[in-house]
Amino acid sequence: MKKKVVVTGMGVISPIGKSLEEFKTSLLAGKSGIGRISLFDAAGFEVTIAGEVKDFDPSVWIDKKDARKMARFTQFAAAAATQALEQADLLEKAGEEGRRQIKGNPERTGIVLGNGIGGYEIVTESFRKLFANGPRRMLPLTVPLMIGNEAAGNISMLFGTRGPAFTQITACASGTDALGQALDLIRSGRCDVVISGGTESCIVPFAVGGFIMLKTLSTKREAEPEKASRPFDADRDGFVLGEAAGILILESEEHAKNRGAAVLAEFAGYGASADAYHITSPDPSGQGGGRAIKLALEDAGLKPGDIQYYNAHGTSTQINDPTETAMIKYAFGDYAYKLKISSIKSMTGHCVAGSGGLEAIASILAVREGFYPPTINLDNPDPACDLDYVPNKAQYGAINAAVSGSSGFGGHNGVVVFKKYP
Repeated sequence: MKKKVVVTGMGVISPIGKSLEEFKTSLLAGKSGIGRISLFDAAGFEVTIAGEVKDFDPSVWIDKKDARKMARFTQFAAAAATQALEQADLLEKAGEEGRRQIKGNPERTGIVLGNGIGGYEIVTESFRKLFANGPRRMLPLTVPLMIGNEAAGNISMLFGTRGPAFTQITACASGTDALGQALDLIRSGRCDVVISGGTESCIVPFAVGGFIMLKTLSTKREAEPEKASRPFDADRDGFVLGEAAGILILESEEHAKNRGAAVLAEFAGYGASADAYHITSPDPSGQGGGRAIKLALEDAGLKPGDIQYYNAHGTSTQINDPTETAMIKYAFGDYAYKLKISSIKSMTGHCVAGSGGLEAIASILAVREGFYPPTINLDNPDPACDLDYVPNKAQYGAINAAVSGSSGFGGHNGVVVFKKYP
């Protein structure tokens, strides 16, 4: 019999909030976090807008000395993990060095984080110095700052966890797949607690330029940034790049009960699949992602009719949105027309590996608080996207179970299921 896994803490660093409460308030209000790029001078770029985390000061959550040895994506993850661990009541009081160690057995506490790109601002700066003045002028910590596993490694060192510390890289599905791997670590008995989710910060010239060359970014609404991300709308013209970290604390139900933890939701199921179709485009039949949904429902022991809310990948690209509509229909059948579906990327932009953790948290908030986050900017629905996408304003209703799906370049599909906890 599989161990029941529960969520006991959540932390958020995002364009629409740097705390769980601020994030929830923005979701309910349908607030956009998209604006002018300030992290670099985007003059001369075809795209000058993004979903940035404004006024981010890592020292609010972690020591300044530690923060200086981290790339921005790692700082995001460490800040969100601190929030989540505090909510879960899993941190001891600060010791002589000012660090707060994990409560319980550190050898039974693991980490699985999703990251797609790593420390791109470090790569950009080091390449600049390399080409201008040679390797001796590069940042001394270039390699440990830039590589994607350093978020998990730094969190382990910050809080003294000694269980497995993994990094999942499946492009935009990384955060969701990390949660699935964490679920399996607890179910298998390898860990009692896992810190999991996704983190990303790649609003730098190299990444923005690369996505421009792929012709995947929105270019038509530079004058109205808050209206540029419009999933499922007929007038969409591409996604808006974002940055974020969403971190969850997962525990076996037994472990959470034994320490008297407050449970936020049950993490009921996970499914994954590969399209085996194209390096950047999803299989337009929707069957690849649809299989992942079916596997997640089966893993959770649920039927399509047990789900009230589907948090969509919803990127606002021409190919994704009708494909995801087909994916949902493939998995849910006629019941797809009764589902409430929305994309919070309409507010945050596409936060790459940060999306999976962030959207899992949005799904749990929806289950706990009884609301459906809106898909803002859905003013002219695409006839090919004919489901209920909760247009423009949050709606309210009882939610017993929610599904969150992610897809990534390479044909990766990951889906997670959360249930209301009694």
